[in-house]
Amino acid sequence: MTSDQQPRVLVTGATGYIGSRLVPVLLADDHRVRVLTRSADRLRARNWADDVEVVEGDATSRQDLETALADVDVAYYLLHSMDGKDDFEHRDRELARTFGLAAQEAGVRRIVYLSGLHPDGGQLSTHLASRVEVGDLLMASGVPTVVLQAAIIIGSGSASFEMLRHLTKKLPVMVTPKWVDNRIQPIAISDILHYLVGAATIEGEVNRTFDVGGPEVLTYSEMIQRYAAAAGLRPRTIRTVPVLTPSLASHWVGLVTPVPAGIAKPLVGSLIHEVVCQENDIDDVVGPPAGGPTAFDDAVRAALGGQGKERPEPGTVDPAQITAADPDWAG
Repeated sequence: MTSDQQPRVLVTGATGYIGSRLVPVLLADDHRVRVLTRSADRLRARNWADDVEVVEGDATSRQDLETALADVDVAYYLLHSMDGKDDFEHRDRELARTFGLAAQEAGVRRIVYLSGLHPDGGQLSTHLASRVEVGDLLMASGVPTVVLQAAIIIGSGSASFEMLRHLTKKLPVMVTPKWVDNRIQPIAISDILHYLVGAATIEGEVNRTFDVGGPEVLTYSEMIQRYAAAAGLRPRTIRTVPVLTPSLASHWVGLVTPVPAGIAKPLVGSLIHEVVCQENDIDDVVGPPAGGPTAFDDAVRAALGGQGKERPEPGTVDPAQITAADPDWAG
């Protein structure tokens, strides 16, 4: 790579919520983008498909990874196995090990991974513990790894945001677990994309985690009320009970929201933790988003925009809006 060239980047998970939005932002920043996908057909509908190099293959295959990682400077690791099956932690562990080894052998100079914000100490939920383990494995791979740790991402299509949206819309009165009073530091999808793109060009061999969050720390209950106000709904009546376990709560969420149970259950289980940034070092190396971090209410209003019958292509609208790449249950 010459000094006047942007890095050649590989994006895994390009059909997912983050990846489908990240690719057009990287292209707009003049990066040379390659994507690894199990189905090239799924990418042909994207308006950026002709602007990227597509490698069809499986991230569990060392041979496919060798092809995808060849001559790559920065690899975005946006893979997870959270699909409702009980062994997703084992599969995520093996996937991260395989990817890290392949990246090290290919001479990749940086991995960028989006993980989950979590408290220090104590037993973590299965979902968050797996996210942390994957980051640790990638940082131990021999390839310098930037791990961005985020809590709830505010944007249409984000599973956590869709849970918040549907709970608030459908339940003017709700009986909730005690975790609705836990503190959370949500972040707008546009700000996450800013940090992900910036992570590719951080100087030096950085190998560490960075907490990333928005400008406000809110309880889940406060987020429900703030969403209701932004959406023009009446204030919600919320009553907490001490006996609603994460398992029972996930069934409750599954009845009220269209978020698939395999996704909702681990997400609900993680809400038992307070997730607040403990440092803001990312702004020292990447810089804050233009205009500063996005306020929660502004992020929600952006997510509520563009709710027409036709879903636009990612990259053609504000990333907070629903797009053609998002699942049918989103929006």
